[in-house]
Amino acid sequence: MKASDLFIKALENEGVEYIFGIPGEENLDFLESLKNSNIRLILTRHEQGAGFMAATYGRLTGKPGVCLSTLGPGATNFITPAAYAQLGAMPLVMLTGQKPIKASKQGRFQIIDVVATMKPITKYARQIVNGNGIPSVVREAFRIAIEERPGAVHIELPEDVATENTSTDVFEIVKSRRPNCDPKSVKRAVKMIEKAKGPLILIGAGANRNRTSLALSRFINESGIPFFNTQMGKGVVDERNPLFLGTAALSDNDYVHCAIERADLIINVGHDVIEKPPFLMSQNGGKVIHINYFSAEVDDVYFPQLEVIGDIASVIEKISAKLEKQDSWDLDYFKRIKHDVDLHINEGSEDNSFPIKPQRLVATVRRSVPENGILTLDNGMYKIWFARNYYAYHANTLLLDNALASMGAGLPSAMAAKIVHPDKKVVTVVGDGGFMMNSQEIETAVRLGLDLVVIILNDGAYGMIKWKQEGVNFDQFGLDFKNPDFVKYAESYGAYGHRVSSTEQFDKVLNECINSKGVHLLDVPVDYSENNKVLFEELQNKTCIL
Repeated sequence: MKASDLFIKALENEGVEYIFGIPGEENLDFLESLKNSNIRLILTRHEQGAGFMAATYGRLTGKPGVCLSTLGPGATNFITPAAYAQLGAMPLVMLTGQKPIKASKQGRFQIIDVVATMKPITKYARQIVNGNGIPSVVREAFRIAIEERPGAVHIELPEDVATENTSTDVFEIVKSRRPNCDPKSVKRAVKMIEKAKGPLILIGAGANRNRTSLALSRFINESGIPFFNTQMGKGVVDERNPLFLGTAALSDNDYVHCAIERADLIINVGHDVIEKPPFLMSQNGGKVIHINYFSAEVDDVYFPQLEVIGDIASVIEKISAKLEKQDSWDLDYFKRIKHDVDLHINEGSEDNSFPIKPQRLVATVRRSVPENGILTLDNGMYKIWFARNYYAYHANTLLLDNALASMGAGLPSAMAAKIVHPDKKVVTVVGDGGFMMNSQEIETAVRLGLDLVVIILNDGAYGMIKWKQEGVNFDQFGLDFKNPDFVKYAESYGAYGHRVSSTEQFDKVLNECINSKGVHLLDVPVDYSENNKVLFEELQNKTCIL
């Protein structure tokens, strides 16, 4: 069998459905083999868009998403998506081409050491030097990509290796079970929880697995212990639950931190220090139980007193089976904080002023997106508002990045979400800065016939950096820009453009677009003056209730 045919057979053996990317001349044998496969090639307009789409596919399905590029500049465009998947724990397999490695006729033209470049930002990077090695390399790459903690892997296929004749076949896929936790650590965890006066549960991104979601929901409802989450843990447990206190969108000094500071024990489920800290530990503060697939990375703000390592769902089930509710738990304060948080979140949600305020924006989007609809975010000031104010009802219905926090990922993520879940409504909220970084993928969305709503928040600046600049009392400098006419821009790609001129109109147009076919871009002017008013002044002067 030709090596490129064997490569495709190995990918089919792994259950690959899609390959996102842009082939080059070094991929032509691979492309010819792919032509006769049941794997669908999704041709994108930039490798970065392909990488973000593949990573999001991995995030939503739990199976590695696959993306393809040529050598040199195509491969280096995968660096940001590689870091995005690696920090965000999304299984991703990147395939890149390369010039012949056994005889070259072009010297060093376009050649860099892509494998060495990828090694520091992936779990595994390997060049295939012999066609017979393809099955083992592919099997190992997919195994490593999906193994906890999931992440990015890279395979390079030189064009001369792709043409070789091979005499091997694909490997059987042997699934492994995750290790069970130590019974003694479960016993210690139960003892610590029962002894606590005010325990709280924190849900992080690592808990975003189907079995874990069910186990945690049962544990919370049976124990009655209140919970909060990190940005990437949103929706793991339905946030309409009366025991939900809020999202730690800031590292400290938000209303939910009043509860965190009062707690003498935090049961930290599925969080690791790669995500922005949801709270800052101190030597004199409460204790923390770390429950995760892997041990904690200790630093100045995170040093748990107990670690229970193993399959998270299994750990929670074992703790739940042994734990008894305690009359000594004092949870009334947390209930009062819940009331306080809800009041604060609802402030400004009906404000009709224009340009639209963030609180009203979030409230309108929450009302408009169906319960099982998917909202993706790019990175900007609005991400904090959505993390704090947008209640997620199911896992993976609010996709945001609180690990690499890269701009440019919101639109490709929404496209991947629609491909994975064609029956669900998908909306993305992007800043004007982040949108323009991968706006060309609108053509891809139109070509694929996706039904998608893109809300562009137009403030003519890199708003979050501007907010930080103001926060340290620096003069405004270097962060303003001009935008194209987004309505005409959308129409030039064959999409529908909508210019919003009032908050009431936004409500109406958004609902119409969500329930319409095609790709719709909404140009929405936004007023970020609330950033300083609420996130600086109000929070700095707040007093935790007694």
